[in-house]
Amino acid sequence: MSEPMDRDFDALRRAMQDNYEQPEGPARNARAEQLLTEAEKLNIPLAVVEALGHQLKVYNYSSEKDRMFVPFARLLRMWDERPEDFDAYEIHSLHWVFKWVSSGMLGQPHIPLASIEKWLGEMEHRYRLAGHSERAVRAAEFTVAREVGDLGRAERAYTAWLAADRDRMADCHACELHDQGGWRAERGADAEALELWRPVLEGEYTCAHEPHAVLASSLLPLLRLGRTDEARAHHLRGFRLVRPMESMRGAYADHVEFCVLSGNEARALELLAERPSYFTDSGEPRSRMDFLAVVALLADRLTSLGLGTRTVPGPAGRTWTAGELAAHARVEALSLAGRFDARNGTTRVSERIRRRMDRQPLVERLPLGVRASARTGVATAPVRSAPAPGADAEPELPALLAEARRLSASLHPESVAAWAAVAEAVGAAEAVGDQELTPRDRAEMTDHEAMGLGPEGVELFAHAAELYEDAGDPGEALAARARGAYALALSGRSEEALAAVSEPYELVLTLYAEGATGLPQAASVLVGRARILLQRVHEAAAANGLNGGPGGGSKASAAARSAARELLALAGPGTGDDLLVASRAAEAQAMLGELAALSGDAEKAAELLTRASEAFVAAGVPWFAVEYEARLTGLARQLGDAEAAERAARAALEHGAPFMEAVGQAQLHLQLAEILGATGRFGPAADHALEASHWADEGGESATLGAWARHQLGGFLLRRERWAEAAEILESALAELSADTHGDEAIVQTRWWLGDCLTELGEHREAAEHWLRAADIARRWPEQQDHATLAHLAAEALGHAGLLAEAELAYERAGDLWATLGNVHGLVRSLRARAWLAVRGQDGGGSGDSEVSEGAGADGARELMGRAVLACEAGMAASVSLSGDGNGDSDGDAARASLVAELAHTHRQFGDLVARSVPEDAADDAIRAVFEEALGHFTLAVSGFLSLGEDAVHDWTGALLAAGWIEADLERPGEAVGRARAVLDAYAHAGSDSDEVVVARVAEAERLLRAAGGG
Repeated sequence: MSEPMDRDFDALRRAMQDNYEQPEGPARNARAEQLLTEAEKLNIPLAVVEALGHQLKVYNYSSEKDRMFVPFARLLRMWDERPEDFDAYEIHSLHWVFKWVSSGMLGQPHIPLASIEKWLGEMEHRYRLAGHSERAVRAAEFTVAREVGDLGRAERAYTAWLAADRDRMADCHACELHDQGGWRAERGADAEALELWRPVLEGEYTCAHEPHAVLASSLLPLLRLGRTDEARAHHLRGFRLVRPMESMRGAYADHVEFCVLSGNEARALELLAERPSYFTDSGEPRSRMDFLAVVALLADRLTSLGLGTRTVPGPAGRTWTAGELAAHARVEALSLAGRFDARNGTTRVSERIRRRMDRQPLVERLPLGVRASARTGVATAPVRSAPAPGADAEPELPALLAEARRLSASLHPESVAAWAAVAEAVGAAEAVGDQELTPRDRAEMTDHEAMGLGPEGVELFAHAAELYEDAGDPGEALAARARGAYALALSGRSEEALAAVSEPYELVLTLYAEGATGLPQAASVLVGRARILLQRVHEAAAANGLNGGPGGGSKASAAARSAARELLALAGPGTGDDLLVASRAAEAQAMLGELAALSGDAEKAAELLTRASEAFVAAGVPWFAVEYEARLTGLARQLGDAEAAERAARAALEHGAPFMEAVGQAQLHLQLAEILGATGRFGPAADHALEASHWADEGGESATLGAWARHQLGGFLLRRERWAEAAEILESALAELSADTHGDEAIVQTRWWLGDCLTELGEHREAAEHWLRAADIARRWPEQQDHATLAHLAAEALGHAGLLAEAELAYERAGDLWATLGNVHGLVRSLRARAWLAVRGQDGGGSGDSEVSEGAGADGARELMGRAVLACEAGMAASVSLSGDGNGDSDGDAARASLVAELAHTHRQFGDLVARSVPEDAADDAIRAVFEEALGHFTLAVSGFLSLGEDAVHDWTGALLAAGWIEADLERPGEAVGRARAVLDAYAHAGSDSDEVVVARVAEAERLLRAAGGG
């Protein structure tokens, strides 16, 4: 080929490589077609072969798989006519894509089964001629037999596939294991499937589409086996991989199905909305059929939940309700399945699709941690007490009364609901003229109705008091009046409430002294009065901005404390076993604890609240302890007692879970998550943060408490190095975190963590974006340490992404900040990084038009490294001058040692940079001069590391070896041998179980000895 043609061909190859790196989809396919046209103009057969192979590859990994058969047919014809036009790589590629074409034919119902079988024979023949193993052929035969339902042939082909030798035509390990595990799962062996997939899931085997597909395939087996934590993790990790890949509609459908079967219908709707083209893309009918089957599953599920009229995402061109989409998707999926069955001559595909559409949820509720903006309206309510046996029929009024009295006697939280059921039954009875309630029954019913209304129940409490009077119970009438007074206080009328309770208070004490009423009634009035006085203390504290200590609320505090002590004296130990009285005594302790907290005595408050909580539990009313256990959690954290805080939070969850509202559940789970996280137990902390995010969403607090819970959850997952899951959660949190609600610090921390995750996932450009945006917020803060760190991290990420100019600017920004902060280490490292960027820019290491603006090339890199050396030396000089007489302290010694190490590292890198700067066409004298310069820096590095002693031995030996190789290049074998032997001496006593660094250093020293002629 002529030189201009060579250049054109090279440009074509670069263009094809660039195009292959673009996102899957029609744009990439269209570009491949253009490149084929350009290849045909070159009049180079191999260019056309490569362009056809490129076109076939992008079609295969897109929604237009049906278009790959034409370029393949052309390639095969060219091979048959002129095999000499193919180089070794294209010969391999041609045989490799036989597998794609065979599987692609199975996914096209218009291609007859006879044609597919004929193609399978052609593939076997050509592989045999080329000397390839039959492994890939048997794998393809297994796929055909599995598709048509010939299970006997499938098992035989499967066995032959595994028995055949692996060669260059066999699918990669990851893809083979995916198919093998899929077959075991299909045959009902979920555990075997997951064991087969384990090496792929753990990253031992990967490829362009794995572990993406295995993660998706594993979701249902994990759910079926009850391994829900793994299923959640695989969904979060796997969906992140599948989302940008247009060709993975089948795996995408698996994730939608998982959401439907795990109680995450809202998440499933969001996934549908992200991919509207999946409803109609027709290039691969098989994956469209599977997708539509899952759409039908979701829409049917919504309809069964009473949401059939809800608007949902569907095919473009009209608005869809869930009910309409269910019918449409079912018809379309079964129509496609029928076409496959007609081609295959079986009913296997239709049966499979029907089973898939008719699946029932495997888990009632599996929190995922991510927000679901499209709430389905189906909330998971707190667990309630189970109905009595035989409660299917409507119970009679006497049974309802008995149950209500039983719950009231036990002070159960459900007593209000039980009395409401009585009221409903009474209303029905009165409608037909039945009168079954006594005055006492009506009094209790009205009293409990008022309790259910809270501040709105004042008038009903008064009516209940009248009914108790009519029933001949003056003490309970006074108790009802006291409850009404407290309801007044809750509505903000505490002075009026105090006046209203004064008469019942005086009267009940008189009645009790005369034996005209019981202790429970007297205690109920006293607790009402004490509650009102405590409410006044809270109001005074709020009005005066008090947080304990003396002030405008001191008189109110004294009155409340006196009332609580009076109640405790009345209802305390020795007053009998009455449940209500015991609970009043416990509440008196709790009130005293609250007052101690408001006065600033946290230790006393914790002691009293602990006593109160224990008393509630001992009395058999643990649900009353929840409020105080939650407060005790906060107090214990304030006191630094993590063990007590954890114990209180766990107790609150245990005692309150069946009865608490969703937001209360969220708050307690979040508190416990933060406690566990603070003590380094990130796994359990993540579990509770996950629960907190779920309950916050259910309670309508997704954008407030839910976002904070997701922020915390992402941080815990990051600390467990579960990068993909953490990234999904943090991105979800970021959508709802706001500076007004959560603070700038939360947003900065979330973006910081996201950058960490994305870096680990290799998404460097995206990591840099988050770090830069976080830095833009942190730049407004008085303290600039975070700003500098974020700018430095962003610079590193930009460099990894190949954006050299942007990286250089970010390093420059970070360096200026480090200098302002007096942080020598940060400044030096930014200068060194800029020096290496300059070299990369000179070598064409960037991407696109990115160029390093300042100090480009070897001279600029030397200048930057020189500035780094000077910065180190200036820092060391400053540290010496600050130490005065030179004795200093241990902190000062450590700071100077770290600067010595930084200077040594800088000289080491300076030497590396100089040694690599030799032009390929340099003269011997020039090369020698450069090597002498590099050796000078290596020698200074050796000296610096040596001065640091044993702690820097690996750095010292590394610098010694670098210097030794330069000595060898300068033809100074004696010096080279001496440095190599010094390294071997340094590790002379290292055992056989030495770390990797020792092993590598010893091996390199031995190579240097041989190279220098030293044995």
